[in-house]
Order: sequence, then C-alpha cells, then structure tokens
Amino acid sequence: MPFSVKCVYYCRKYAGKRENGMLKDAFFDVYTKFKLHFYQEIFQRFQSREASLTTVETFCMETIQALGNPTVNEFATFMRISPPNAAYKVNNLIKKGYIRKVQSPDDRREYHLEITQKYVDYYNISISYMVEVMNRIAQRFPPADCAKLEEMLNIVSQELMPEVELPERHSAD
Repeated sequence: MPFSVKCVYYCRKYAGKRENGMLKDAFFDVYTKFKLHFYQEIFQRFQSREASLTTVETFCMETIQALGNPTVNEFATFMRISPPNAAYKVNNLIKKGYIRKVQSPDDRREYHLEITQKYVDYYNISISYMVEVMNRIAQRFPPADCAKLEEMLNIVSQELMPEVELPERHSAD
C-alpha cells in the first residue's frame, strides 16, 4: 500500500468510533481537497519563483490574519511560543514584505501586525477556490439547504471547536 494511502487509512481508522463513519470520511475528504488544491497552486507558483513563504511562515501568516492585527505578544500567546521566537518569525515576515508593524493610536508603545497586499495576493490562492466551491454549493442546493449548512458550520465553529477562539467577524452584508 503506498504511503499516502496508508496515511489516509490510519487517519480515518483512528479518528474515532465507527459511528458517523461516512460523515467523518466526507468531512475528511472535503478538508483534504481544500488543502491539496492550495498545495497544487503553491507548487505551481514555486516553479515560477513567485512563492517565498515557508510552511511555518504560512502558518504564522494565516494565524496573524485570523487574529486580526494582533500584537507580537498576542500572536506568541496564541501560538504558544515564546515572545522572542514570535519576534524572530515576525521580523522574517516583515523582511519578506508580508506584514508590517503599525503603531497603535491608543497606546504609542504598542505595535500591531498588519498584513500587506503582498500577502493578500498570496492568500487569495486559497480563498478564491473556497469562494468558487461556495458558489457551486449555492447553485447546486436550494436556499433552505444552504441556510442549514451555514447554521451547522456556525455551530461547529462556535460550540464544537472551543479550543480555537477567533475574533468576532463583522459581516459585509
């Protein structure tokens, strides 16, 4: 059995009890497809030398974006790393032009991390596919099913994933 097939087999086998096995498989497949599409796009850019973020830097950037302009200490606390380690990672991202430090208007001693357009362009690789899939969902399913999916995803995010807290998002609707 090829290594990748073994990984999928073991991930599914040890993901929990067999009840809801088909739901777990379906969720695993969707999550995996989103990741793999992102990786395909990134590797395509590596061939043309457009990508310059390491895997760890990508994780850092996604976290900084999700936290919504955190300070270095807020980023360090969330990632459970030391402030010096966080500062090192942040400084590398600043040198590469993916983030900048912006002085707080409230407390001049405090600086917040802000993503740059360079990262927005990089991040759109992932987001554009997600938007495409969401548009397909809206076209494929009736509005009531879409509303139910939205309700379920909100419950999963807000109630079933308490380990990860995101800042409140203000809808553009």
